[in-house]
Order: sequence, then structure tokens, then C-alpha cells
Amino acid sequence: MTDLSVGEVQPNVFNRSRVRIPAGAFVLAGRTLRPGARLSDTSRFDEDIWLLKHAQLQRHQTDLVLNFLRIPAAFRLTAKEICFTLLRSVLPPGCEAIRSIDSIRGCLTQLKMVFEWLEIRGITDVADVSHADVEAFARYIAGLRLSQDTKDQRHRGMRLLWLCRSKTSDALTFDPAVVIAGMRQTRSRSASRRGKENVTDRIPEQVHAPYLVWALHFIDDFADDIVAAHEEWRQLNRWATPARRRRGERRVARDEAVKATARVLARYRAEKRPLPGWQGDANRSHLAREARVERTGLGDEYTAGKMISEAAAELGVADGTYLRAPVAGLLDGRPWRGPIEYDEVELLTRMLQTACYIAIAFLSGMRDSEVKHIERGSVKVWRGEDSQVVRRRLTSLAFKGEDDHNGVEATWVISGPAQRAVEVLERLQPARQKFLFALLPPSRGYIAQAGKNSAKTTSATNVDLVAFGRWVNDFCRRTGRDEAIPLVNKQEWKITTSQFRRTLAWFIARRPGGVIAGALQFRHLRVQMFEGYAGTSESGFRDEVEAEDAIARGEKLGDLITSHEFHRLTGPAAAEAESRLATFERHVQFDGKVINDRKRLQRHMDRHDPHIYPGEYVTCVHNRDRALCHRGDGVEGPSLPDCQPLRCRNVALTSENIAHMRDALADYDRELAPGRAELLAPFERHRLQTLRQEIVDFLAATLEPALTPEAS
Repeated sequence: MTDLSVGEVQPNVFNRSRVRIPAGAFVLAGRTLRPGARLSDTSRFDEDIWLLKHAQLQRHQTDLVLNFLRIPAAFRLTAKEICFTLLRSVLPPGCEAIRSIDSIRGCLTQLKMVFEWLEIRGITDVADVSHADVEAFARYIAGLRLSQDTKDQRHRGMRLLWLCRSKTSDALTFDPAVVIAGMRQTRSRSASRRGKENVTDRIPEQVHAPYLVWALHFIDDFADDIVAAHEEWRQLNRWATPARRRRGERRVARDEAVKATARVLARYRAEKRPLPGWQGDANRSHLAREARVERTGLGDEYTAGKMISEAAAELGVADGTYLRAPVAGLLDGRPWRGPIEYDEVELLTRMLQTACYIAIAFLSGMRDSEVKHIERGSVKVWRGEDSQVVRRRLTSLAFKGEDDHNGVEATWVISGPAQRAVEVLERLQPARQKFLFALLPPSRGYIAQAGKNSAKTTSATNVDLVAFGRWVNDFCRRTGRDEAIPLVNKQEWKITTSQFRRTLAWFIARRPGGVIAGALQFRHLRVQMFEGYAGTSESGFRDEVEAEDAIARGEKLGDLITSHEFHRLTGPAAAEAESRLATFERHVQFDGKVINDRKRLQRHMDRHDPHIYPGEYVTCVHNRDRALCHRGDGVEGPSLPDCQPLRCRNVALTSENIAHMRDALADYDRELAPGRAELLAPFERHRLQTLRQEIVDFLAATLEPALTPEAS
């Protein structure tokens, strides 16, 4: 049904006449308001449209309203009373989970559907709704082509009429949940678990790889050029701000305009640079920006206009309006592009900001709301005694799962590329702007955004992510590069902000091969993030990776079962591993095949996890009592960063593990070969010799003598 608990049917004994909300009551009273907002500026109960923006504390949210004009007139007062109740701090029993502005906005949508249905049915008073009406409504909802979760939300709109009965002047006389529950069949366990599973799409690797590679190109190769062009753009437009326009500071006397234009043209002559062009003629608008005068003063009939015409005849006119900022960035040893045009600054700065979002979102595990609240100076670098970077910590606000609607300060440990992305954003944003994902000055709507929340909305970022992919493909097409973003099932993949966290969990759990895995060292990221994340369990990233880990292990164990490789396990824990795998095999096989459905496998891992952890060099058969590693979070399983595989009794070896150990021995032999070993420092040479001998001794004690490499 919903998260609202079912109560017993009981008569409505509330005295309607006692409900009287003053017409001038502030609907946001008791709510924390945005900095600078005053309660006197907020909406009152008698207004038909309530502005919620003053209480929206997350800076990336779109300004929301409650529009009661969309509610049938007969039920408008009831809808206001319910929303007023939900906006206050003391909520009726059963409504405790409805606290956020977004949730309350969603409740009005649910109420609207209920009231419209009641109006069509000819009902004008909520108190007149009968059991038969609720049953008819449930049948109506059941017939809609909606997901079960959406249908449950529609039912919640009906139930709010009961839960808020003590706060409204027109209320239900019975709990509709009892009626609806009696009509519905018991939901299967798989259906009841659906809401707990992460159903967000993972970005396919063939799409994600070029997205991340090109994001790093922007951050490491293109950023200096784009930031310089952006600064030049800002200087050209600084004199023409709305405030200065209102004060008349743009207007200068005609003789001053002539002098300013002459200085600009003299600079072009000194540089032997053609005048900026537009549609085959000199771009007088751009020359006016450079001279800081009105465009209207540079017409052909004026002295300044004649000077421009003469300079154009002398110097020529470029095929575009190019900025002076040089382009020095290289791609494969060559400049990545020619001079940047004035009109390109908006797109390039937006793509650079999007590239930084991609790097931070993927390399930190942060949610969109957490990324959007990153401020200037939020990265702290901890260095060791040798001045090498030990940890990079990024501080922002976490909202999901937190009791404080203002957000709770949390810290993420990030990698070098994510730190560089933050540094680029600090250079890109004006110094007075502390929020790094605020709209940039060249952006459309930048002036209109003043005074609103100080970060891009989620929907705007989703649009930018798609635009980033299209920019990459267009760039590759124009330059003949083969690094474009491919189609998935013959369609363009629509990346959204929520997919990064889901994808990172998958990569960390699986650590697949290929360019990305090699470049980003997902195991290292896993250790860093888990050690540094300071959010609550609800907002933490660890649980998502653990879920992916379990599925990945289930698939690997399934491969062991079907290949019968586990019958050839060796090592201290080999016998126990075979016993656990045999038990696991009985649960996960069906008609001779191992389960390959992701959701079914996840459920079986939840119930029958054998706690066997296949690794590259060893397979851990975890037994807490004899483990040399211990997790500090109380979760069953090994602490992989603290693994001591050559000493632990929980170790078993597959043939693949043995092959990797022999490869490691071969690497040590190459490093210690005559002619190379002498180049190593004595301490380093001794360390490599010791590590090699430990592997030799371990294999000698574990394998049959005939299979053991000879010690040297």
C-alpha cells in the first residue's frame, strides 16, 4: 500500500466548526527559510497560490508552488487545510514521513486526482464518501496503466483525507486503507521488495568510457583556454550590467564614444588584426563592447561608424568574432581547436562545468544534491611527511536520510581528477560566487536567476549531460576522431544525474578490465571512499557497493559451480569452500542451470550467501573467528584492504588464483634479474626478494610438490 500505516475503522467524531485557520496565517510559519527571506514576504492561507521557494533550502531545486486553482472549487478549502497541516512542524499520526517540500507538493498532486474523481462522481463533500465510493476509486486506479508504486501514491491521496481529519473542516468518516486492503490480494515477496531495490539504469561501459575520458580532456587539456575566454567575455560585458544600465553608466557623450572607438581601432592596427566579423561586415556590437559605448553610436552616419568602415577597408574583416584569449591546449600534441568565438563562450563554459560534474559525480559517489552544494574552498588536502598527497577530502551537505532539512555537513574522500575539477570550477566561477555549480554569467537566464537558489536544477544538468555527449560526437565528426559516444540499441543513451552513483557502485564492485578500470584504479577508490565517507547509513555509498559486490560474487560463484572448478580448490580453506559451494549450488540451480536473473540472484545472495569472496590472487572463505582482518562496521565479511593472503587460514586457491600468483612471481623474477637488480636500492631489492620468497613458500606449502615453482 504505502508507508502510511492502516488504522482501524472508527467514526469521525470531529466537530467541524472547531477548524478555523485564520485567512492571514503564514503557511510557512515554523519552517526554516532561505537566508535573506522574511516571513512577511511568504504566502498566506487565503491566497490561492502558495509560493514554497522561501522554504526550499536545497540550492539546486526548482522553485515550487501549490496552485489550489487547479483543485475543484468544492474541495479547495480541504486541500488548503491538508497542505497547511503538512507544512507545519507537528504532523498528524501517519504523516510523519511527509516533511519535505517536494513530498508535500506531490501530495497536492495526489489530492487533485482524488478530488477530480469525486467531482466526476457527483460528490461535493468529503464526508459523504462511502465504502462503495472507495472501492470504485480502487477499481479505477487498478485499471490505469501505472506502476504499482504510482498506484499506491494515488491511494495515499485518498488516505490523507482520513489522516488529516482532525485538521480539516470536511473529512472522511472511515479509514480507506482498510477497504482497499480488503480488496487486494497479498502481494508477492518479490513485489514487496521491489521498492527496496536500486532500479536506476547503469551507464553502459561503451558510453561511460568516452564520457569520462572527454570530461578529463576538458579538465586537463581545455580548461585553461575556456577559462581565459570566459574571463575575457566577462570583462567585455562587465560595464553593461543591469545595475549600471539603470544608472545610465553605459551612455557616454558622442565625442567620448569617438575617442573610445579610436583607441580600440588603434589596437587592432597595432596588432595587424582584422576587425571582428558578422555576416560579412564588421561586428559593430562587439566593437562597442570593447569600447564600452552604446552600439547605436557606431552607425555609418556617425564619425565612429566612418572610422570603423575605414579600418575595415584597411585591415579586413574576419569570418567571425574571435576573442583575443590564446588557445594553447593540446590534444595528441596538436592544438585542440582554433581561436574561440565570442558566441561560443556560453556553450564551452557550460560544457566545462558539465565535465567537472561528470568527474566529481563519478569519482566521489555523491548524489546530485550533494554535488550541487559544493562551495569554494571545500577541498582539503592532507600530505604526508614526504609532501606526497595522502588524502583529498571534499566537504558538502548531505540531505537524504538526514533529519535536518538544512542538510548535514559530510565529507567524501576524492581522487586527483575530482580535485582538479573543483579547482577548475573555482577559477570558472566569479570570485563572489561561492557555489561552484551556480549558473555561469554567459548562461541564458543568468540575470533572471539572481536572488533564486544558487545552483543548477537537476533537470538543467540532465539537459547539459546530453548536450555534452552531442558536443563530443560533433567534435569527433569535425576532427575525424574515432572516440565518439556510440549508440545503445541504435538509440542515443540519455545520461541522468542519478546514474553516476549507480554506475560507480558497479565498477567498484566488479573492477572490469579495459581503459577505465586501469586508469582509475577502482579498488583504490573503494578504499578511499569507504574510509572517508561521513554520511549516515541512509545517505552512505557503501551499501550500494556492497549490494553490487554480492551480485558480482554470486555470478562468479555461479561460474565456479557450472565449471566445477571448485572441485579443484586447494589451500587451507579448500574443504570448507567446497562444502559451502555445494550448499549454495542447491539453492541457485534450476533445471541444471545457475540463476542468471539479476534480481533473483540478489535475493538468493541475501538468503544463502556462502560468504566466499573470489579474488585475483586468493579466494577468501570468510570465517570471522580465524580471520586476520576484521571490519569495524559489524558487517559480516572480510576487510579486503587488510587482507593477509599468505598467512590467513581463510584462504583457498582456484586454478585462476594460482596462475595469477605465478604471474606475480614472473614479475618479481624480471625485477630481480641480473643487470636490473643491481640498479635497485638495497632496501627495495631486499623487499622484493622477501615478497617473492613468501609466495614461493606459500605455494610450496599449499600445492603438490610437482606443481610448485622452484625457489631460487
